[in-house]
Amino acid sequence: MLTEFAQGATILVDKPLHWTSFDVVNKLRWHLRTRLGVKKLKVGHAGTLDPLATGLLVICIGKHTKLIESLTADGKTYTGTILLGKTTPSYDLETEYNETFPIDHITAELLEATRQSFLGIQQQVPPLFSAKQVDGKRAYDIARAGKTIELKANQIEITEFTIDATRFPEVDFKISCSKGTYIRSIAHDFGKKLNAGATLIRLHRTDSGGFSMDNAKSVDEWIAFFSEQPL
Repeated sequence: MLTEFAQGATILVDKPLHWTSFDVVNKLRWHLRTRLGVKKLKVGHAGTLDPLATGLLVICIGKHTKLIESLTADGKTYTGTILLGKTTPSYDLETEYNETFPIDHITAELLEATRQSFLGIQQQVPPLFSAKQVDGKRAYDIARAGKTIELKANQIEITEFTIDATRFPEVDFKISCSKGTYIRSIAHDFGKKLNAGATLIRLHRTDSGGFSMDNAKSVDEWIAFFSEQPL
């Protein structure tokens, strides 16, 4: 019964490219409210994905929204691609390339040593183009206004970091990390350590805590599910 489902449920969504996490919440909430004929319904997400990221988004409905804080504390796993030799202000493709660097000096040995240097507990500075709160404002709003701010470093942990450079200067990766880790910052710092610059050009979340993309449905599939369920 959809009514019982909406009282408390956690669903796994494959977030589309260019959608914000809030776009997904709004879309699913609207369809659920319309189907149920109610004005209010609590729907939220656990762990934000950037608009240019795809993959697993954990959505909590009804009473399960109380679980969001505990779910966001879980570790996450991502796959993606880093482009070496170019940088952008946002560390990804949200902004245009602003600098180009030589990459002829990068060897397999240097890549491997750099990869290993990211493993373990460390301090990470979030990107300027992030949702971090600074004096009541989002960092990305300040950055888009052309202002410079200094963000404080956070403690993170990277438990797995594998790379595949067969498509060099594009480097494919898999990363397992703690809550609050910015993969864009990892890409940026990876390029910095290589003395070459780097940009995150693809990001996909495969796991969040005990949840996996293997069990996720698209937004359209969930909307179809809502429509098919008896009230």
